[in-house]
Amino acid sequence: MRKIFLILALIFVPIPALAVQPDEVLDDPVLEERARDISKLLRCVVCQSESIDDSNAAIARDLRLLVRERLVEGDTNQEAIDHIVERYGEYVLFLPPFNLANAMLWLAGPLFLLLGLMIAFFHVRSKSRATGNEQTPLSAEEREKLKSLTGG
Repeated sequence: MRKIFLILALIFVPIPALAVQPDEVLDDPVLEERARDISKLLRCVVCQSESIDDSNAAIARDLRLLVRERLVEGDTNQEAIDHIVERYGEYVLFLPPFNLANAMLWLAGPLFLLLGLMIAFFHVRSKSRATGNEQTPLSAEEREKLKSLTGG
């Protein structure tokens, strides 16, 4: 029974796949922590849905090394991010800044949600008006059937 439980635990417990290789880790723990924080904010340009911290792609490794190189040179977190964005564009950011160029990305979701709610509201409203709230009384036959069904 113990073996079965252990096997199920290993199957269903997610084990994080750490993409950062030991040769990438900086000796200074403070700089390494900053590098990891920055790496979680940057998207892998190959994987698209993974940060460079989680990706095993070669380009993600290059970006992780570039971030660490910039931090060792004395860049702030924002300067390191700006350097990566300058080279690869805003696409590498998981949260691109709100500006005119990407306003549609930020506004499309809320606009479609609002549009869907408005359509649903007017659809339900038109249905309720079409059917009306009038209740027609039961016929004598329907009343008898109801009495027989309810035992009353």
